[in-house]
Amino acid sequence: MKLDDNRKYWVALNCVLAEKLKAAKKVVNHFPDVADVFKATKQDLVSLGIDDADAQALTSPRLLDQASREIERLERKNYSILTFEDGNYPEYLRETFDPPFVLYCAGRVEALKGPAVSVVGARKPSPYGRAVAERLARDLASRGLVIVSGLARGVDSIAHWGALEGGKTVAVLGSGLENIYPRENRGLFEKIIEQGAVVSEFPPKSPPLGFHFPIRNRIISGLSYAVVVVEATKKSGSLISARLALEQNREVMAVPGNITSELSLGTNLLIQTGAKLVESWEDVVEELPSPLKEQLLSQKEEEREERPSMSAQEKRLFEFLKPDSLTHVDELVDETEFSVSETLSFLLTLEFKGLIYQRPGKYFQRRL
Repeated sequence: MKLDDNRKYWVALNCVLAEKLKAAKKVVNHFPDVADVFKATKQDLVSLGIDDADAQALTSPRLLDQASREIERLERKNYSILTFEDGNYPEYLRETFDPPFVLYCAGRVEALKGPAVSVVGARKPSPYGRAVAERLARDLASRGLVIVSGLARGVDSIAHWGALEGGKTVAVLGSGLENIYPRENRGLFEKIIEQGAVVSEFPPKSPPLGFHFPIRNRIISGLSYAVVVVEATKKSGSLISARLALEQNREVMAVPGNITSELSLGTNLLIQTGAKLVESWEDVVEELPSPLKEQLLSQKEEEREERPSMSAQEKRLFEFLKPDSLTHVDELVDETEFSVSETLSFLLTLEFKGLIYQRPGKYFQRRL
């Protein structure tokens, strides 16, 4: 298969400068065609402010061959490579100040073109944060919005899972596509690429280095109309996403939280400083551009969500459960006349009906 030359040049450039956005931008802005970068001398590149080692790498005769082999290898895995010149490159991301010049993509490229909202937040959310993130993502995705997040532990993962119940989601990695982090999210990665996409600007084998994550946050916000923060401490990385969203002229929204909780300090601060307060999917949609906003809100009148029927025993247990905290099975047994086995059986039925969650340690929570 004949490789597209320009794609080869973009991938080669990205192999060297993916982690150095300012240097990459200098190079691309200086040369009218990306192919011209590889006709330059080492001294030409150093004179632009490129450090000696990177200039040496860009002028290596082996670099373009390496890029060609990388493209062929990823195509065999059915991964896509979107360069800045590619017609499938997400237009909304292209408009940002410093878009990635290459996006490696696993899954459905078309998911990157849908109207999107990002949902981000704490790595260790409270039961309340978990429930809200899952509900918001599911409600928004079921109405045709793509949910963007970072595949991290906590709110990110919960948002992806919630979106998968209703529609599409896009994950933006801080590592390469062949180095999924955290490792326990490998199964989530596989589920996402069935219905949506996983993307990274870093070469496929790149490790999850700490400084990669703030860099990738601009892609999360750049793909989205709005960023919704669900629980964040004052030093949360989610606040970086919020700041970047403002710089990119995106809407910033936050879910309010308990004023005594450290996990609410970041979100409540965002609200105090002008972020839209979010309690439901309608709050998010109201800030989206027309005619998308009107189209989505018009669905509200047509929807009548009915809760699945429950037996008297199931209803009794359901009423003891709370959406913002966890209840242990022993507490439920103490509060009812049911045995442990009966209680677990009724709870399992409620879980199958999609009315409750089971959390580790035999804790249960009502679904929002």
